[in-house]
Amino acid sequence: MKAGRLLEVIAIQRATSAGISDAGTPDEAWVDLCTLRAERAEQASVEAIEGLGAVDTETVVLRARFFEGVTNADRVIWNGDAWNIKRVSPIGRRKGIELHCERVTP
Repeated sequence: MKAGRLLEVIAIQRATSAGISDAGTPDEAWVDLCTLRAERAEQASVEAIEGLGAVDTETVVLRARFFEGVTNADRVIWNGDAWNIKRVSPIGRRKGIELHCERVTP
C-alpha cells in the first residue's frame, strides 16, 4: 500500500451505550475508535425500487492501513457523512483493510 494514494482522512466509530433516556429506552452514542488515512478505491450510486418507490443507494470502497478489531457494527465518517460498514476485507497479512460502506440516510 503506497502512502501517496492515502489521500482521504476517515474516522472509524463504534456505538456505545450512553445511558437511559427519559422515556426509558437505551441511548446510543458513537465514539471515535481511530482516525486513518485511506484511499477511495471505488464509489457508486445505484437506484433501485424498494417498497413504495425508487431509492438511491450510494456505496464506497475505502482502503486503509491495517487496524485490528474493525467490524460490520462500526461505521466510517468520511467527508462529514456517516457510512455503514457492510464488509471488512483484509489486505495481505495485516497489511491493510478494505471497507465496503453504504451511506447512512437520516
